[in-house]
Parts: sequence; C-alpha cells; structure tokens
Amino acid sequence: PGYFGKVGMRNFHLIKHGKVIPAINVDRLWSLVSEQTRAYYKENTDKAPVIDVLKAGYMKVTGKGVLPEQPVIVKARYFTKEAEVKIKEAGGVCVLCA
Repeated sequence: PGYFGKVGMRNFHLIKHGKVIPAINVDRLWSLVSEQTRAYYKENTDKAPVIDVLKAGYMKVTGKGVLPEQPVIVKARYFTKEAEVKIKEAGGVCVLCA
C-alpha cells in the first residue's frame, strides 16, 4: 500500500495563524470609544479623539460603511484605500503604527 514512508514537504518552525490580520470596518470605529467621549468631541471641535485600533485587538481598518462627519485620529497597522479616503473626508487623519 502507498501510505507508508515520507510524504510531502517539511516546514521547520511552523507558525500557525502567522498571517491572520483582524480587521474592523470604518462604521464600527466609534464603537471602540465611549458615548461620552463622542459627545465631548462633538462639542469641542478644536480637538479630535485618538482611536487606537491596535489596543482593541484589531490591525486593519477596512472601508465598509459610513463614518459620521466628525474628525478622528485613527492609529492602525494597515488601512485600505477606501478607509483612508473616508477618514480623510470626515476631516480625520490615518496614523500608521508598526
């Protein structure tokens, strides 16, 4: 029978889930901050809140959904083009973190 012996290739130091990138959509960004923070920055428009996506366990910001017209500073490892456009249209900034 043909099922004895060595079959296939070996992968030394296999890292499982090495390429998994948790993502969050643009429309869910404000759910990472409390409602009081959002109300505070709606009144004080001279400052913008900093949403650190990495602290919430996400790495990538994708561009699905709509973002309220409120400036926000988003820190993440990866941004899609659509997400970057939507954040900048709302008056916000995208900050890349390593």
